[in-house]
Amino acid sequence: MPLKTRRSALRTLAAANLLALSAVGAPFAHADSFPSKTIKFVVPFGPGSGTDTSARYFAKKLQDLTGQAVVVENKPGANGFMAVKQVLSAPADGYTVFIGSNSTLAVNAALFKQLPYDPVADFSPLTMMMRSPAMLAVAPSAPYQDLKGLLAYAKANPGKVNFGAGSAGYQLMGELLNDVAKVQTVHVPFKGAGETTTAVASGTVDFTFAEVTAVQELAKGGRVKVFAVASDKRVGTSPDVPTFTEAGLPGFEAYTWVGAMVSAKTPAAETAKLAELLTQISRMDETRAFYERIGAIPMTGGPQQMREFQKNEIALWKRIVVQAKVPLQ
Repeated sequence: MPLKTRRSALRTLAAANLLALSAVGAPFAHADSFPSKTIKFVVPFGPGSGTDTSARYFAKKLQDLTGQAVVVENKPGANGFMAVKQVLSAPADGYTVFIGSNSTLAVNAALFKQLPYDPVADFSPLTMMMRSPAMLAVAPSAPYQDLKGLLAYAKANPGKVNFGAGSAGYQLMGELLNDVAKVQTVHVPFKGAGETTTAVASGTVDFTFAEVTAVQELAKGGRVKVFAVASDKRVGTSPDVPTFTEAGLPGFEAYTWVGAMVSAKTPAAETAKLAELLTQISRMDETRAFYERIGAIPMTGGPQQMREFQKNEIALWKRIVVQAKVPLQ
């Protein structure tokens, strides 16, 4: 082969090899550069909820780790459907993250006949964030002074006591109380924790279940009275609040939880990178300290653990719906 022809052939082969290597390496290069622009956290509840508190904490930490802006958008109402729709309608590129809770990611699957989304099939889990025991709060002007008084009043006045709930999860806690305590109270829906606790403080509704993070400051300010915390032990930030067992209803426990997910259509590389970053944040010592300061419990499981946890929660709430004979919506 003439020297000139041989050189031309070698150049052609080298160019082809370079193109092939570029094609193979492109996905990895793209993953390495992710994230390269603003990330949005979509929260299905308003400001003041435990979900919102977690979203804002993780947003700040993720921004610190990546150098990219992370914004939090609150989209309350419609049992979380509006927030879910926004996330699943956005480009599935890893830049829109759903900060969901037990309500949107588990309870809705048990409470609704037909959901406009599948909380398992439509989402890829990233990391668990925290769980928080629920507190039962009433207005300062309530005619009863403790949990026993509330339940005695409810038994004597069936259908006349109501409870506010800002999500399906809190609704089922109220229905579970009805079942366990053998009372008949009436559910009043609200858009989120903020609206619900405001309604309780003003006496618009008789009681509510709320996250520790959403209610304890109101209690310290005298705007609501907290009768009990639905956990197996008292909360360090509210040591004077008894457990339900101590207050007269043995064994009653109920928790909310928060976790992050993206659309299941998001590429695997971006999903894995987000999961790695967010799980790293969940395992930081300062994250544990942050949650302990607000009376919550950090959760550190990654994608696989979160998926297993979610499926177990769906099964749990389905059992409770059947046991408490809650009408499906």
